[in-house]
Amino acid sequence: MIDIDVIKSIIGSENVRQNEDMSLHTTFRAGGRAALFLTPEPQNISELVLYLKGKDAKYYVIGNGSNLLVKDSGYEGAVICIGNRFEECSIEGTTITAGAGAKLSKIAALACREGLKGFEFASGIPGTLGGAVTMNAGAYGGEMSQVLKSVKVLDENGNILNLKNDELNLGYRHSIVMDKGYVVLEGIINLKTGQSDEIRKVMDELALKRREKQPLEYPSAGSTFKRPEGYFAGKLIMDAGLAGKSIGGAQVSEKHCGFVINKGGATASDILALMDYVEETVYNMYGVRLEPEVKILG
Repeated sequence: MIDIDVIKSIIGSENVRQNEDMSLHTTFRAGGRAALFLTPEPQNISELVLYLKGKDAKYYVIGNGSNLLVKDSGYEGAVICIGNRFEECSIEGTTITAGAGAKLSKIAALACREGLKGFEFASGIPGTLGGAVTMNAGAYGGEMSQVLKSVKVLDENGNILNLKNDELNLGYRHSIVMDKGYVVLEGIINLKTGQSDEIRKVMDELALKRREKQPLEYPSAGSTFKRPEGYFAGKLIMDAGLAGKSIGGAQVSEKHCGFVINKGGATASDILALMDYVEETVYNMYGVRLEPEVKILG
């Protein structure tokens, strides 16, 4: 059994919250509570993870909470938030070294200002570097595997590992980080020299596409389902006649059927019930089993 006082001694009592409402920390703006919500500094995360491991305690690492839904019943373990204390960025030549808590939009803006191209695709993804590495995030033809040079991670034994791109086993929404339960601490991004005005133009064009095609005005976790091989999840859902389908406060977006949105007051149960309904309907009509891209916790 974990001792809260020990955790407070490791990361500071001001960085320990109990019974934390996770709707405040996820882009779905829905869900239950976490027994513990921890915000460590970079210098003490290793000791924290080792302590939790030693107690065989459940824990889950989050960044911006942009791909996460916590069940209404809550999460009995500890949520470790890698946030703004891990967001430091630096540039050397055409490489950017960024902390796991750095938002992708911040890294993209920095790259643009410094005339470095190749990261434009990530400028509108509402997540942090750590989450983007973990799931090999991508958009508009680009993905993290194309720009990552190496990543610094914490393994389950508290060791710091430096993994090169070809050691990360990066695939569609997948990486070795996910398989091994590593904690991303930092990443080195390799870009190319470009013109800031041209880079900004591309970022603006992608932002316009997002606003036109995605329901950014509502809380969501982005694309709710992974892309099935040979298909597009949004088109399957639309063709199944599910645009606008609602359960409670959750709705299949009429603007983009690949998004389940919180139309107002949605519970995690509403969202999960709608996701299940969509999965079953699409499977029954087309024989294609949709797989959630959203991580369900609890």
